[in-house]
Amino acid sequence: MVLYNFKKITVVPTSRDFIDVVLSKTQRKTPTEIHKQYAIGRIRSFYIRKVKYTSFSYHEKLSQIINDFPLLDDIHPFYADLINVLYDKDHYKLALGQLNTARNLIDNLSKDYLRLLKYGDSLYRCKQLKRAALGRMCTLMLKQGPSLQYLEQVRQHLARLPSIDPNTRTIMLTGYPNVGKSSFMNRLTRANVDVQPYAFTTKSLFVGHTDYKYDVWQVIDTPGILDHPLDERNTIEMQSITALAHLHSCVLFLVDISERCGYTIKQQVDLFFSIKALFLNKPLVVVLNKIDVRKPEEVPEEDWSLIQSLADPARGGIGGTQIVPMSALTEEGISKVKDTACNLLSEERIEKKLKSNKVEKEIHRLHLATPAPRDKKVRAPIIPPAVAAAMKRAEMEEDGEDVKKTKLTPAMMEVLEEAEHDEQYAKGIIPIFDVNAWKKKYMLRDDDWKFDIIPEIIDGKNIADFIDPDILAKLEELEMEEEAFLEELKNNPQQEDSDLDSEEEALYEEIDNKKHELKVNHLINDSSKPKLPRTAKGFTADQMSSNLRRMGVEQEELDDILEDVRSKSRSKSRQGRKRDRSEERSTSVERGISQNRSQSRSRSRTVAPVPGEGFHDLAQKVLAEKLQKVHARKRNKQGYKGEGDHHIPNLMPKHLFSGKRSGGTNERR
Repeated sequence: MVLYNFKKITVVPTSRDFIDVVLSKTQRKTPTEIHKQYAIGRIRSFYIRKVKYTSFSYHEKLSQIINDFPLLDDIHPFYADLINVLYDKDHYKLALGQLNTARNLIDNLSKDYLRLLKYGDSLYRCKQLKRAALGRMCTLMLKQGPSLQYLEQVRQHLARLPSIDPNTRTIMLTGYPNVGKSSFMNRLTRANVDVQPYAFTTKSLFVGHTDYKYDVWQVIDTPGILDHPLDERNTIEMQSITALAHLHSCVLFLVDISERCGYTIKQQVDLFFSIKALFLNKPLVVVLNKIDVRKPEEVPEEDWSLIQSLADPARGGIGGTQIVPMSALTEEGISKVKDTACNLLSEERIEKKLKSNKVEKEIHRLHLATPAPRDKKVRAPIIPPAVAAAMKRAEMEEDGEDVKKTKLTPAMMEVLEEAEHDEQYAKGIIPIFDVNAWKKKYMLRDDDWKFDIIPEIIDGKNIADFIDPDILAKLEELEMEEEAFLEELKNNPQQEDSDLDSEEEALYEEIDNKKHELKVNHLINDSSKPKLPRTAKGFTADQMSSNLRRMGVEQEELDDILEDVRSKSRSKSRQGRKRDRSEERSTSVERGISQNRSQSRSRSRTVAPVPGEGFHDLAQKVLAEKLQKVHARKRNKQGYKGEGDHHIPNLMPKHLFSGKRSGGTNERR
């Protein structure tokens, strides 16, 4: 299980990209239109929202960067020291601290300018305060350019680090450069580590995995180490020292007995003793590599004595160290090295667990029962009779004797039926469920009870007690009676004499006529339908004049109405506009209505009021229409697009596309 996944750290942008992202987001996510005629409270809220959103965007992005990078005090000491070796923890902490300080300063800037914006008394002053706030925030972020650039380099390098689990089973390879560590790693695992015939080919830690006894083992290939003081070691060597110091593992110290690596056996033994402190309390195996070039028997006695001193505590070695020969080229002895290392580490891990307090706390819960005999009485096993009979029958069948079939019990029959049903299911046949066959299996005191109807109980009462046994016969009798009554009505269609007297009948007829009249009036007055059907014929002129005379209309007005109707009914001939206007004006003057020039135009003429509209005359109707337009103007303005609506006035914002652009660089702002 990997403890840390450094690949999930978010990308750290440069300071200029940081500013562009935040300002573009503020432009897109906040209102963009403001006018000087707005109320001052609305103007303040407009600019306050922009300053707040910009501050929040800076705070959010800086917090994400600070939280994604690991804190050296909260992670495993191996990773903390590795980061110190690779990136210098002081520089690392300083960069994160500067971003944290910038975040706090931006928050304080936002609070100060928001306090000033609350007292802004004009559009110009509020705009200048907003501009100053955003400008100071951007200037502050520009100063964080080196820290952001450094953290981006750290992020890229952390993402390339191998995923090492400090707590799992681990085998670690160490030794001088070019002794065969990477070759052995490629043979043991599926890792593909670069192998070259020169020193320091491996410049960082590499991780591979192998299987042993159904467990996954982690194999770490470390860069080569030279024999000189700790202060003089470079970054590549310090990675190996860090891994040896903090990772509990089985250490394989590889020795090139052929001395083709460029270092003598004495130099390799001296390196072992110089870093011996890193091997304490860890399983250790000394691997003699390249035995295909020089056999262990061919090693000089002086050198062989030095190799043996590695496992001799009396000569400064480490007790319990095993020396195993191997050849990474011919794969001779690789499996033995693997078995030896894995067994040593497994035994050491088990021993530690047994010595831990956790085992002592849990061991008392385990108890192995070993009952002792209480007397000398023999207690034979109890076998059920049916099983004993089946066993006896099976023995007799094996001997070839003729055995009468025993009578099967209901339970045995049920088992056989279930087996038969299973066979049918396997063949794709669904067996038919028979209720009566199932009821035959009931084990009751009286066999006649097996097919009785099971009572249905509701509220403590049996439903069968409330059922009439003759209900079906009675229902059939009622149906026959109803059919006979219907047949009689069909054969005698004459109506019976009414019980009403003459006065009641007259009143009933009057009510019926009134209802019919109301229904007809409702159909006529319904506004959703035409007043007259298309097929109906209208009034003639004589009928209309007689009706108007009956209503009390004078003859002079009646002639005007008839002339108006006739002029509308026939097609109008083309007349001059001056004559038309003069006739209209004369007609209006005769009716006592004065019209101006705009009202006398035929195209924009207001129709005379119709009875029922609520106007006394045409002038009052014209005035009402004018007032209606005036009041509708304000409501129409409220439907316009406002400042809260998303609007991008310019697809190329000035803060993104202004400044010098020469020589292939983008110098913005």
